[in-house]
Amino acid sequence: MVYLIVAILVVVADQAVKILVRSTMVQGDSVSVIGDFFRITYINNRGAALGMFASNNKMLLAVPVVIIISIMLFVFLHRYTHPMVKYALTLVAAGGFGNLIDRTLFGQVTDMFSFRIFPPIFNVADIAVTVGCILILIYALFGERMDHRAAGAGKGRPKHGR
Repeated sequence: MVYLIVAILVVVADQAVKILVRSTMVQGDSVSVIGDFFRITYINNRGAALGMFASNNKMLLAVPVVIIISIMLFVFLHRYTHPMVKYALTLVAAGGFGNLIDRTLFGQVTDMFSFRIFPPIFNVADIAVTVGCILILIYALFGERMDHRAAGAGKGRPKHGR
């Protein structure tokens, strides 16, 4: 249940920020938040990450649906998966769903966060996907140690069925 709440919060935050940007800015507008270091810049992205596959909208709709369903089935059906992995996958699925809403309704994704040191402009959903992927990488690198610590603190197999 907690994973569903996290997913809903991510999607609501993503859509709320996008609605705010679309309703208060004109595409191409840019507002300084921290000098030139961080700006809110309203753009619409017809492609996937970094604008890739902009000409294949059917693929950009179908692939995320399959991925999101697969991830959520895994999260809810695999009782002994480490909670960190479940949270990570939930973030990836929720971020994917947030951008899928835009693609379905508008044929493009609203992006707004712009950092001078990082050229692509991105949104809350992109942040969720990125954080989820980083957590998966951390677990892939250090998960075995994390599981051994959990097993040492308790009795037997770590209880990841939360």
